[in-house]
Amino acid sequence: MRELVIIGSGPAGYTAAIYAARANLAPLVIASSVEFGGDLMNTTDVDNFPGFAEGITGPELMTHMQKQAERFGAEIVYDDVTSVSLAGETKTLTLGNGDEIEAKSVIVATGSAYRKLGLADEDRLSGYGVSWCATCDGAFYRNKTVAVVGGGDSAMEEATFLTRFADKVYIIHRSENLRASAVMLQRAQDDPKIEFILNSGVAHIYGDELVSGIGLVDTSSGEEKTLDVTGLFIAIGSDPRTHVIHGQIDLTDLGTIQVEGRTSKTNLAGVFAAGDVIDPTYRQAVTAAGSGCVAALDAQHYLESLPKS
Repeated sequence: MRELVIIGSGPAGYTAAIYAARANLAPLVIASSVEFGGDLMNTTDVDNFPGFAEGITGPELMTHMQKQAERFGAEIVYDDVTSVSLAGETKTLTLGNGDEIEAKSVIVATGSAYRKLGLADEDRLSGYGVSWCATCDGAFYRNKTVAVVGGGDSAMEEATFLTRFADKVYIIHRSENLRASAVMLQRAQDDPKIEFILNSGVAHIYGDELVSGIGLVDTSSGEEKTLDVTGLFIAIGSDPRTHVIHGQIDLTDLGTIQVEGRTSKTNLAGVFAAGDVIDPTYRQAVTAAGSGCVAALDAQHYLESLPKS
């Protein structure tokens, strides 16, 4: 019987593991067989995580976090949780290899997945001109021309933020009907650096090692044209990774795991959640890490409250 199992190995999962291991809880981290390290494994340079004055790559940062957790006694398993039973005092998790793990407490830190355009070169050029986070990568596009795909508030926010660095920002949307709120839309329309390209979809991403342009298709006429940009920011939403806990843990209207106030407590005793899976707004590595700290402390206090066997 494990004291604590952590599902997920991004900044939230590994930070939770560091705190839990330092509390002698010997946490087991189910890191995933494919997505271990979270989204930062696909990020080249991270300049906004505290403590790294010269910046650090995403994979390096996650390797540091993992080694720090292991240094204090966390155990890492590279497999996937395929099903869970969380309602009772004993939590049971089944892994892809068929193993069943029992635990007194569980932290769900499975993160979220950015929605993709589904283009052939999207993954190949991820981190090399294709991005899903202006806050993370915007500073690399100083005095450059970039494009943002999307029509909601997040797209307007990304585009407006990028004008701090880029000389020109295109907002590309498949129709004339933008879903953004009036305030966010007006702010983007009033910005002289932003130009809207409506009724257009991105059909191609060009570039050998770095993005050099995108191919657009007019959704009305089918006419194609090329737009010279060095950055493509995709802002069409994200989905929290909650499939493994569906039907057991309460979710919010936005699909994230519901927690009590500023805690990490879910509706199930002994089950906690942290990181992007509870955060529809900020989705930054540093906020996820802080959330992982909260979850570990909540789990520690829960375990200390249990009757001594």
